[in-house]
Amino acid sequence: MFETKAGERASRREFLRVTAVAGAATVGGLALARSAHAAGNEEIRIGMVGCGGRCSGAAAQALGLGKDVKLAGMVDVFENRMQVSRQWFQANFGDQFVATDEACAHGLQGYKAVIEASDAVLIACASKYHAFYAEEAIKAGKHVFIEKPHAIDPAGCRRLRRVCDLAKEKDLSIVSGHESRYSLPYQEQVKRIHDGAIGDVVAIQSMYLRGPYRTVERDPKLSETEYQFSNWYHFRWLSGDDVSQSLVHNLDRMRWVLRERNPTSCFGLGGRSSSFGEVYGDMFDHHTAVYEFDGGPRLYAMCQTQLNCFPNWDDVIMGTKGVCHWTDCRIEGETNWRYRGPQNDPHTEEQKILIGSIRQGTPVNHRDTMIDSTYTAIMGQIACYTGKEVTWEQMMAADFEFEPKLADVRLDMEAPVKPDASGNYPLPKPGFTEYL
Repeated sequence: MFETKAGERASRREFLRVTAVAGAATVGGLALARSAHAAGNEEIRIGMVGCGGRCSGAAAQALGLGKDVKLAGMVDVFENRMQVSRQWFQANFGDQFVATDEACAHGLQGYKAVIEASDAVLIACASKYHAFYAEEAIKAGKHVFIEKPHAIDPAGCRRLRRVCDLAKEKDLSIVSGHESRYSLPYQEQVKRIHDGAIGDVVAIQSMYLRGPYRTVERDPKLSETEYQFSNWYHFRWLSGDDVSQSLVHNLDRMRWVLRERNPTSCFGLGGRSSSFGEVYGDMFDHHTAVYEFDGGPRLYAMCQTQLNCFPNWDDVIMGTKGVCHWTDCRIEGETNWRYRGPQNDPHTEEQKILIGSIRQGTPVNHRDTMIDSTYTAIMGQIACYTGKEVTWEQMMAADFEFEPKLADVRLDMEAPVKPDASGNYPLPKPGFTEYL
């Protein structure tokens, strides 16, 4: 969502790359109850809370679903980042861009103008704010797409539960950004696992191993707090760290495989061993979390954000009759199978679900999977930070919120963490840090 002028050139390249792909989204599948919407000849006005690549991609995919979808507002903390996005959408979507100057906002309060201008709000920004912005939109009677992670702490999960319940009361859609569930190959793969293709699941290995998130160099014109917003992926109080940011995809998929079972306990380890310097903020660069489930299996999950290391994005699901290799969509054992059916783009599918629900007048609410997969990720993150075993019961009872609390956040406030003389920020100390 956030960008400084110092990082604008690289950000612009990334923005154009992401949105060019998203803007090429075809109207395949547009028959998704279009007639129900067309009968009223209505527009669907969407708004962007966040102007980075993910929210811009989501908006472009939604606009690609039909000329009746209009972009009515956008907000980013930094004005220059919003203006880059605004210019791109004006140039590429013409009369589908209908946002007024007032609805093209910046700052921490600009979301209000976007919500007011929109029928549906797309939220992909500093993750600390995801559940809050969703709540504000649902209260105002607007549909919501919310990117992962839907929350970064137990207090955020409690808010998310209230938001989903309120959306149900108001007959509004709230669509999750856990995009793996919208993939046709993955849907078929899970169906086969549930039908017994690998027997009983006994163990799972999940990996999200990659380089660091995009970093932003410090702009001397920014305060420390503004700098942390500009580089928010690398600060725990804004992003929640990498189990919540990245490994949540794997954890959500494996809860799906396990028929939405929740872990009973988790222990973990993590730290920082190679990513030093102020651009890396106060996050760990490696995590391993081990989840226990009643009656088995055990889930071994790991993530990494380090340069020049072995990359891997996979889940290996071991059963009594075979093994499933998730990314390959391949099963080996008593049954040998590889997916060879039609493909789809899960990110586009998210927007088809949201826009289709509005056209049909049939709200979609991803409440339970959103909340429980988010809790599962936070559970692992806390286990890695503290070095302690964390139980599901502890998570359900917890109200911990990363400081500062949302109500206290201002761009002119004193920064919640500060670097030392060498430019490094303080990190959690497993065995000594306490959160619950």
